[in-house]
Amino acid sequence: MWARFGYFGRETVVSLRRNLLMTIAGVLTVAVSLALFGGILMLSRWVGHGTERIKGGVRLEVFMNVDATDQQIADVRAALEDDANVKSFKFFDKEAALEEFKRIFRKDPDLVKNITADALPTSFRVVPVQAEKTTAVQRAFDAQPGVDDVATPEEALRGLLDATNTARIIFIGLSLILLVSSLFLIVNTIRLATFARRREIEVMKLVGASNWFVRVPFMAEGLVQGLIGAGLAVGVVVALKVGFDSWFNSPTGFFREFYVTSGDATVVALYVLALGVIIGLIGSTIGLRRFLKV
Repeated sequence: MWARFGYFGRETVVSLRRNLLMTIAGVLTVAVSLALFGGILMLSRWVGHGTERIKGGVRLEVFMNVDATDQQIADVRAALEDDANVKSFKFFDKEAALEEFKRIFRKDPDLVKNITADALPTSFRVVPVQAEKTTAVQRAFDAQPGVDDVATPEEALRGLLDATNTARIIFIGLSLILLVSSLFLIVNTIRLATFARRREIEVMKLVGASNWFVRVPFMAEGLVQGLIGAGLAVGVVVALKVGFDSWFNSPTGFFREFYVTSGDATVVALYVLALGVIIGLIGSTIGLRRFLKV
């Protein structure tokens, strides 16, 4: 038994070394495609956690016109106090709006220094009694005199979600193309290996070797390529987890609600490893069909 495993191991190493350039190309293509796949899964979890937390702490922004009168502002305040769907609210005058503007655009000092408090609208930050009441509150205050706009979390997130969905589609398409490319590279590597050893295979068949005995070293070769490529892609997944934690860790930034957990990274890494194994096995199986009956 151990002698047989030793034989399979030696033959696998010999085959990998014999087609070294093809092996490296296959491994790198698998790594890139699986890294894209893992990155998309990580991005999906990051956005998913963030949108759920934001929707869980849902609030609206009632923006007044820049030139809204004191009476219009007072009327909106009174309407908010009387609305049964409103749990609480906070008023932002022009000075508070300027401070908020400076915080949001702190990385663009040229823009900040050209904005004055008089150019910004006053607003009310509203928390509904339930997330399901958001639309009702929005409709109630959209038509109020002096109100310019009522912004909801869905509106604030729509651009982000649209952008991430577009990126997801593009990267999934790219990763599928690269996965197919890596599959064919593994197929060609296995075919080259079997062609180079076709005389040896014929002799082994003549002396009674089974198809599986001949097939195992080549399948192991494809498996090794898939595993090494997947291992490199897992490294990218880990780097993304660290990156998300460090890039978006501002306690006051918009993305403070977005995160990925270690559990998310572990699950994605397992998916990537499993897909690497599947690609390697499928590629080697297809590559052997030309020389062995499956």
